[in-house]
Amino acid sequence: MEIKATTDNITGIKTGAIIVNHFEGVKQPEGAAADIDKILGGAISNLIKQKDIKGKINEITLLHSMGKLPASKVVVLGLGNKKELTINKVRGAIAEACRYLRGKGVSSIASVIAGEGINKIKTEDAVQAMTEGAMLGLYTFRRYITKKENNFGEIKELTIVGKEKKQVEKAIARGKIMAEAANYARDMVNEPGNFMTPTQMANTTRQLAKKYGLKVEILDRAKMKELGMGGLLGVSQGSQQPPKFIILTYKGRESSEIDLALVGKGITFDSGGISIKPSENMADMKGDMAGGAAALATLTALAQLKPKINVTAFVPATENLPSGTAMKPGDIISAMNGKTIEVLNTDAEGRLILADALSYAAKRKAKAIIDVATLTGACQIALGKICSGAFTNNQIMLDKVVAAANDAGESAWQLPMFEEYREFIKSDVADIKNIGNRYGGAITAAKFLEEFVDKTPWVHLDIAGTADTDKDKGYLVKGATGVPVRTLVNFVLAQVKK
Repeated sequence: MEIKATTDNITGIKTGAIIVNHFEGVKQPEGAAADIDKILGGAISNLIKQKDIKGKINEITLLHSMGKLPASKVVVLGLGNKKELTINKVRGAIAEACRYLRGKGVSSIASVIAGEGINKIKTEDAVQAMTEGAMLGLYTFRRYITKKENNFGEIKELTIVGKEKKQVEKAIARGKIMAEAANYARDMVNEPGNFMTPTQMANTTRQLAKKYGLKVEILDRAKMKELGMGGLLGVSQGSQQPPKFIILTYKGRESSEIDLALVGKGITFDSGGISIKPSENMADMKGDMAGGAAALATLTALAQLKPKINVTAFVPATENLPSGTAMKPGDIISAMNGKTIEVLNTDAEGRLILADALSYAAKRKAKAIIDVATLTGACQIALGKICSGAFTNNQIMLDKVVAAANDAGESAWQLPMFEEYREFIKSDVADIKNIGNRYGGAITAAKFLEEFVDKTPWVHLDIAGTADTDKDKGYLVKGATGVPVRTLVNFVLAQVKK
């Protein structure tokens, strides 16, 4: 989809549909809506008077221009109460409107800048949110559908109308970079497990590296043995697919230092191993590499935004399958940092491969680490699918990550890391065990990961509940969400700005 800026009056733009806004409790159309209302002979005013247009958030009212405008259709988009408007609501409302118009067979849209000036919303922030909302909300994954459906159209063009064309164009460019990165992650996560194998995940990373000028290194099983990556090797031994340890590097300044390590869980399919999962919903476990996909996709955005910071993504990738060679409950393995782990449940495998990746990042002397993982069902039970769980050994760093998440509309909520939780992962036969009891599972998993970061400032994001969604809502589309790509980009940019 092409997104462009114009300073033309929206009433004179020839397009499939134009979008104007209306707020809850406002008695008359305002701004561009008022201009269009006059041209349409008071059609919008009448609908407001009749309470057919209420202005509630995401409310969509379609009018036909009947030749009175160059645009054939007009959408009056509700933005809710003015005092409650946020950037994220703008993002979601535009996504809903674009998806609605696509369903009506519209291929081109023009829109005023939604929410500009309301609640101190800056023009560039509103435009970026609109761009992200349109691209994220119109995302589809239809690669394996061979039948072309007649009623499934495509929005080919979105024109955003503003007073300062260069300012709008700059915000559009940034929004496109952010949305495209999130959509890269979505594509990887939505791929079925027979296509997105560890090898294919590595190959996809090579393609991204070539496209965006990033450095890539793929470690094979022999190198893992040399490095002592017992967690990754242990989890992978039940699968015929060879494991891959993916390293993708963005260098924004002349130094070999790693300012930030992004560690992402890359389980390309998780059956649970010998501790096998129930068959119901197991197909969703193709998405257990969402953290790895997010880490890799984040670097594609950084490569275009060019912040002066060095960021490296470390993604251990493997399947977790049962077989005659698979790791068994009760086995003891050694992680890269030398700590021994009693494996009491082979379905708590993500923390085992992350143990090696975190150890590797710490050994490479990364100045800070953020790991992202669909780690625990317990986190989803605690927080639902509304926000990700956040854990840390450094409160200042976590506060910045949470702020970046809020700006992106990818909410995160801090859970405690009290030392008492460490007791639950003590083992009688090894240094630690890979599960605690049934209580506080998301926290004990985080305490497990903390064992492998040394003293490096570290934040763990558990995205088990937020990595996918089961319905279209706002800019989220059924399937993978791309969380927390935009959070990570925001965090990096904020560090550089500071």
